[in-house]
Amino acid sequence: MARSHCICLALAVLLPPAGAAAQAPPAEDTQVFVVFLGGTAVGRETVTVTRDDTGLTITGRSVLGPPVNVLVHKAEMRYGTDMTPQRLSIEADVRGSAIRLVATFADGQATVESTENDKPFSKVDTVSPRTLVLPNLFFGMYEALGRRLATTEVGAGLPVYVAPEVEIPMRLRGMTTDRFQVNKDVLELRRYELAVANLGGEVITQVSVDPQGRMVRLTVPVQGLDVVREDIASLSSRPLTHSNPTDEPITIPAEGFNIAGTMTRPTSPPAKAPAVVLIAGSGVSDRDSVVAGVPIMSHIAGALARAGFIVVRYDKRGTGQSGGRAENATIRDFSNDARTVVQWLEKRDDVDSDRVAVVGHSEGAWVALVTAQRERRVDAVVAIAAAASTGAELILEQQAHALDQMEISDEERVSKVDLQKQLQEAVITGRGWEAIPREYHSANTPWFQSLLAFDPARDLGDLDEPLLIVHGELDRQVDASHAERLAALARERSNSPSIDVVTVRGVNHLLVPAETGGLNEYATLADRNVSPEVLKAIADWLTRTLPTR
Repeated sequence: MARSHCICLALAVLLPPAGAAAQAPPAEDTQVFVVFLGGTAVGRETVTVTRDDTGLTITGRSVLGPPVNVLVHKAEMRYGTDMTPQRLSIEADVRGSAIRLVATFADGQATVESTENDKPFSKVDTVSPRTLVLPNLFFGMYEALGRRLATTEVGAGLPVYVAPEVEIPMRLRGMTTDRFQVNKDVLELRRYELAVANLGGEVITQVSVDPQGRMVRLTVPVQGLDVVREDIASLSSRPLTHSNPTDEPITIPAEGFNIAGTMTRPTSPPAKAPAVVLIAGSGVSDRDSVVAGVPIMSHIAGALARAGFIVVRYDKRGTGQSGGRAENATIRDFSNDARTVVQWLEKRDDVDSDRVAVVGHSEGAWVALVTAQRERRVDAVVAIAAAASTGAELILEQQAHALDQMEISDEERVSKVDLQKQLQEAVITGRGWEAIPREYHSANTPWFQSLLAFDPARDLGDLDEPLLIVHGELDRQVDASHAERLAALARERSNSPSIDVVTVRGVNHLLVPAETGGLNEYATLADRNVSPEVLKAIADWLTRTLPTR
């Protein structure tokens, strides 16, 4: 039988066992989750967790539309009081196939009986006695994981049975505390970062839980997957990670939607102050641009406000409290949003319209270059951790670095690189998809196409504004060598009167102090504050370039 039926969702109703009439009524809690893929809402799940004297049951149903196309009529996972798995059952339609799956657990074995379009399939797998049962795309099952993590130490491993496929190891890399504002209420969350074993290396997964241990959010960044509880998914919520004393919320009208952000003022501003627009990097990024617990843009905003600038940072379209849709947005679209913010600032009475800068980090640096090239109201540009190559070349460079960390044969390495090149060529040209495995077709998005095709040299050719390039010496996502390469391109092709480069020692891609700079170090960083040297370099350069009058 085909194994596609492992993409499903977990939920159901607890039926008390015979003779249980004398037991206390079970505690039952139901939540609704919104499922996003590549920033697009593709469906919803209703998840019920029931706990009684005999154990824990997770039940529910879901509807996931294209490209997933999964309808879960009923699903149930039963755990004993010590969280040992007992029984999983799923009834679903998966891409037009009727699936029924039952897995029972006893004596270190998982016995699977299933049918797909009336064709039977059975197997027996060896599993750990307390394995966690997490069928792919049956996201409600992660409710059990949230409860197990509460008693798991950082660095410890957890066995996970991806029913009905195989048991794999999962490792807890770190835990941080997040705060979310939902309307006027503030919700405290624990966010766990996990490394899940995969054929191509470890896949980083994040699970957030509330004080009651209920799952609030599941994120798999590399897959563009985000499963968010309904109250957190609403535009009335946003994470509270860091704030500055003079922060104030703002709303900026854009084309067909509003951009929500924060303006940070100097404590003693002049009648007209210079202004800065901060532009976050790739992915689902809110105004603070929080990565691995580091609120990058909030820290930069505070430093620039102390230097005398009015600073605006904002939620990217379709993220946080900003409207719009991110699934079809390109780098040029994100530049349009940045231009809207620049134009909004330029019209304010307290802003000196002749002294407005854009500051971008990572992909946001590319957006800043495009914005400066298209918007003549921009008077200075700061590009932080920016790549000098095309997007396609950058992705291959990042893949090569990731493969260097893996113990694989030369043949496997060549195969992975060839597949990546084929995939990128298909995304850019629209041809050759028949040779690409279907699980990679979700990469065919307007954003990824714009990223692969982007060449910073094109936008540097029309750059007239002063440019500062800042890079961390330990950056392993965009190697520090890109800083001088980008400066050389700018000096060759632009008409900028000033091009400066600052490389900060001992700092990684997140702009914080690090030992190795590797991505696997992010979860254990001792200091999650943007380096004072980085903040000083940006503030001093902008003060010289756009001095307060």
